[in-house]
Amino acid sequence: MEKKLDHIGIAVRNLEDSIHFYTEVLGGSLIDRYRSEAKGVESEIAIIDIKGERTELLMPTNNTTSPIARFIRQKGKGVHHVAYHVEDLEEALKELESKGIRTLEDTRRVNKHGRRLIYLNPADTEGTIIEYCDYPK
Repeated sequence: MEKKLDHIGIAVRNLEDSIHFYTEVLGGSLIDRYRSEAKGVESEIAIIDIKGERTELLMPTNNTTSPIARFIRQKGKGVHHVAYHVEDLEEALKELESKGIRTLEDTRRVNKHGRRLIYLNPADTEGTIIEYCDYPK
């Protein structure tokens, strides 16, 4: 199945400073900003577009339970995940299973934009957090 880079997720400590950098220094446009308190998300998210390429800035809203807060504590701020767009998430998951690649089922969800997503198990991806996503109609 064909995959295309969808976005890069960046863990940040200060969303305002990060938005300023991505818009004023890199010339991007803030296209959305929202807060998700869903279990396994617990972040404020800003989506930046730079010439058609997307970056998600992720700031934890709960320093105890947010996976972004845990990531920052363990690895510091910076690239959190790389997301790949697939045509059909269900088919892509079958393909992964046939290759022995596991997913983190508790990360499976639909975001506010209707994007279905799931994270692959970093133990099977050389340690990189990879998201698979699709945009069903």
